[in-house]
Amino acid sequence: MTDSADHEIVVPTPAHDLFGDRVELATQYVTMLRLYGSQRGLIGPREVDRLWDRHILNAAAIAELIPAGSSVVDVGSGAGLPGVPLAIARPDLDIVLLEPMARRVAWLEEVTTRLGLQASVVRGRAEERSVREQCGRFDVVTGRALAPLGKLSGWCLPLARPGGVVLAMKGASAADEVSRDEGVMRANGARDIRVVQCGSEGLADPVTVVSMRRTKSVSKPRRGSRATTGTRGRRGK
Repeated sequence: MTDSADHEIVVPTPAHDLFGDRVELATQYVTMLRLYGSQRGLIGPREVDRLWDRHILNAAAIAELIPAGSSVVDVGSGAGLPGVPLAIARPDLDIVLLEPMARRVAWLEEVTTRLGLQASVVRGRAEERSVREQCGRFDVVTGRALAPLGKLSGWCLPLARPGGVVLAMKGASAADEVSRDEGVMRANGARDIRVVQCGSEGLADPVTVVSMRRTKSVSKPRRGSRATTGTRGRRGK
C-alpha cells in the first residue's frame, strides 16, 4: 500500500479523547480506508468523507462498556468495525476479528499487521460449530449492522462466556427492535437486555448499543463429541 491521499486528513477533537496517544494509528487506519475502502468493497463511496464521525469514533466509543483486560470477538468484522478502532483505543483488550469473506480477511490481516495491533483475524461465521470450537468463549461479543436482534442473538450469544456480554451497535430504532425481538433473544439465552448510549459527552451523535448478557448454555455439543474450550487468554470459561 502507498500512503497518498487527495487531501490532508483532519483529526476531529473527540478522536484525541478516545484514542489518546494512539490517535496517529487511528489516523493511519482512516487513511487506509479512504484510499482503499471503497475500491475494495469495504465501505460505500459516500462514506469516504465521513469516516471519522459515522464509523471510527462511534466504534471507539463503545469501549466505555468494555471492562479492562476483556477478551473480545468482533463478529462480521468486515472493514474492521468496531474491532480495529477498539484495538487501537484499548490495547489492553484481547481481540479477535471474525469475518467469513476471504478478501475482507486479507484486508484485516493487512491492517493489523501494518498498524501493529494485538488482534487476531479468524475466517469463519459465528454460527458455525467449528468456529465456536476454534475461538472458544469471550467476555464481550461485538457486532455492527450485523442482523436483526433475534438472529444476531442466536449467532453471538454462544460465543460469549456465561455471564458475558453481547454489544450490538444499532440505530435510532433499537428500542423498537428490542420490543419486537425480545422473546427470541431471551429464548436464545439473553438477559439484562438494555438500550444504551455511548459517547454522549464527546460525540455530536452518540452511538446506540443494545447490550445483552448470556445467561445459559445456548450451544450444546452433540452426543459423543468432546467439549472444546478456547486456547488463548481468558476464553473457555
